[in-house]
Amino acid sequence: MSANTKTRVAVIFGGRSSEHAVSCVSAGSVLRAIDRTAYEVVPIGISTEGGWVLAVDDPDQLVIRDGKLPQVDATRPAVVLPGDPTARALTVFDESQPSGALGEIDVVFPVLHGPYGEDGTIQGLLEMADLPYVGSGVLSSAVSMDKAHMKVALAGAGLPVCDYVVVTARRWKTENAAVRDEIAALGWPVFVKPARAGSSVGITKVKRPEDLDAAMAAAQEWDPKVIVEATVIGREIECGVLEGVVGPEGVQGAPEASVTAEIRVLGDREFYDFEAKYLDDSTELTVPADLDEEVAAKVRALSVKAFEALSCESLARVDFFVCPDGSVLVNEVNTMPGFTPVSMFPRMWAATGVDYPTLIDRLLSTALQRRSGLR
Repeated sequence: MSANTKTRVAVIFGGRSSEHAVSCVSAGSVLRAIDRTAYEVVPIGISTEGGWVLAVDDPDQLVIRDGKLPQVDATRPAVVLPGDPTARALTVFDESQPSGALGEIDVVFPVLHGPYGEDGTIQGLLEMADLPYVGSGVLSSAVSMDKAHMKVALAGAGLPVCDYVVVTARRWKTENAAVRDEIAALGWPVFVKPARAGSSVGITKVKRPEDLDAAMAAAQEWDPKVIVEATVIGREIECGVLEGVVGPEGVQGAPEASVTAEIRVLGDREFYDFEAKYLDDSTELTVPADLDEEVAAKVRALSVKAFEALSCESLARVDFFVCPDGSVLVNEVNTMPGFTPVSMFPRMWAATGVDYPTLIDRLLSTALQRRSGLR
């Protein structure tokens, strides 16, 4: 730990993915709630072009205001984090003055969503720098980010997933007819999604074959690899998971699941898309979900099982479909769920008895206890 009596935490946000703005809003919530008596915060923004800057420590600049999405100010002084375990200090570069060290960092909270942040890339840099960080490691982050590999891993662990077809750029060009037949076999409608994106960006509900080309093009704007999923008739249920705390003699406790929550899309929206999540009032969020106790217990148990199947650490949000017959399907696992004011992960834990500041403290504390490297 740094010589300062407070734990020094770098909150990193923004990034190059389509979820840049969501990351900024999440970071604003973290900056607002973090206990400043225990933590000294160094806010680091990553611009949409990938530049690292020393951001302003002002949560009010990281909110959605009048429909306008926030973003990292790329004109701020540049920051460099060396991937060197013997030099854990951040360095800031400002044209108006000589470069200087920001000092050592004790722990990193990468509040980053999507590629180049949630997919193992920054986790690899932090591992090389020997810096503790909140969130899953390189492999878990990468596998969970890729919906196709995630489903393979979940199914391999015996978890139920919906039917799907993976469409690479090569297959769409060279095996187009066969791919169309595979998709048609799922039954219409289907959901066409970028394989490695989040916040429902680039997703289209396709009701007929003639609309497939446009949906594929929309998904490929964000990722050349696309996953097409069969429609599941069921309720959208989510559950949060936290890594178990370290007990006596350094024994890691079992992961813990929160209460469940339900998302209902209202009005004319076809599904829980980006606008429904962040920009309007077309969804109804119920925490805890009104589920039969047996079904709720099954969801919570499957959440922990999915967390462990993907070797997750720190936290995850597991999304499900609960079908009318009571069966449960795992939809996906998010290793850095949103921390915005409307995000389900902190709301579920608040309903479980862990309020927002306590949740952040627990994530940072467990990150500091975890060893770096192979574990």
